[in-house]
Amino acid sequence: MVKISIAGASGYTGLELIRLLAAHPSAELMVLTSETFQGRNVAEVFPSLRGIVDLKLRPLDDDVAKDCDVLFLALPHTAAMSKLPDYFRRDCKIIDLSADYRLKDPAAYAEWYAVTHTHPELLAQAVYGLPELHRDAIRSARFIANPGCYPTSVILALAPLFKTDWADLNSIIADSKSGVSGAGRKPSLATHYGEVNEGVRPYHLASHRHTPEMEQELSALAGEPVRVTFSPHLIPMTRGMLSTVYINLNEAITAEKLVAHYRNFYKDESFIRVLNPGEFADSHHVLSSNFCDIGLTVDSRSQRLIITSALDNLIKGAAGQAIQNMNIMLGINEKTGLMSPAIFP
Repeated sequence: MVKISIAGASGYTGLELIRLLAAHPSAELMVLTSETFQGRNVAEVFPSLRGIVDLKLRPLDDDVAKDCDVLFLALPHTAAMSKLPDYFRRDCKIIDLSADYRLKDPAAYAEWYAVTHTHPELLAQAVYGLPELHRDAIRSARFIANPGCYPTSVILALAPLFKTDWADLNSIIADSKSGVSGAGRKPSLATHYGEVNEGVRPYHLASHRHTPEMEQELSALAGEPVRVTFSPHLIPMTRGMLSTVYINLNEAITAEKLVAHYRNFYKDESFIRVLNPGEFADSHHVLSSNFCDIGLTVDSRSQRLIITSALDNLIKGAAGQAIQNMNIMLGINEKTGLMSPAIFP
C-alpha cells in the first residue's frame, strides 16, 4: 500500500483528496493536518467521512513527511513555499497543489503574487503536472507542481491547436466561469451566500494570477511567447468550471476537421472527451469527476474558433489531477480511483 500524508486536509481540496484516496485500492491515509481543526477527528469536521476515515487532524510539522510515500500539500498559496525544502529532504514524492512552484521564472512569481520567491532553486525541479502534456516527465519526477483549475481548462482547450498552423496564436481570449468553491473554504465577504447568489461577477480582469501559468505552458508549446486575455467570473454554483476560448483562424476550417484533429491528439487520454461537432461542454456533465469535456465550433462569419472546456475545479482542476499524477509517478494505472462518472443528472 502507498502511505499518504495530506497537509491542509480540512479545505475543500483536502476533503476531495481524502474522499478519493479513501476509495483508492493502493492508498492508505496515514497523516492529515489542519491548523484550524487540529486535535479533532476528520469525521467530525467532515461528517460525510463517518465510518470511512478515522484519523485525528494534526498540526503541520516536519513529521508530516516522515514515513510516507506521497505527500500532498493542499496549503494556501505562499504557505508551501517555505515548507517544501524541508519535506524535499525526506524520501517521499511531493505533489504541491498551491501555485508556489508552478511558475519557472521567480520574477514572474514576484510580479503576479507580490511575494519574493524564497526558494527559486527548487523551481527547476518541479514538474508541471498536466499529464496530457508532461506525462513522461511526471513518471520520473519526485516533485509535482499541480496545475491550477483555470489553466487546466484553457491549456487543454488549446493544446491540440498549437500543433498546427491553423490559428493566430496572438488572438487568444479565454472567458471562464467558476463555482464558489474555487475560492477555498475560508469565509470571506466576496463568497458570502448573499453576495454571490443570483449574480455573475467578473473579477481580477487582466490581472488574474493564473494568467502567467497559461502563458508559460502555451508559450512552451508554441516555441515563442504567447499572450492570453483572460477573464474569470464567479457564478452562483458550488463547484464546476466552464471556459469558452476564442481564437482567430488563419484559414477556413470546418468544425468536423477540428474535432477529428482534437480526437487524434487526445486519442490515448482517458480523461479528455472531445464532443461531436455542434456539441458544447457542460459543467453538469463533469461534476465531481476527473473528466474534461471539450466542444468546438467555428464562427465562419468572423473565421474564429470557439472552444468550450468544462471540468470540476476540485477534481480535474485540483485533487483528481493530483491523484492522476500520483498514479503516474508510482507506475499505477493512471485511471485507478478516478473513473467515476459525473454525479448529474
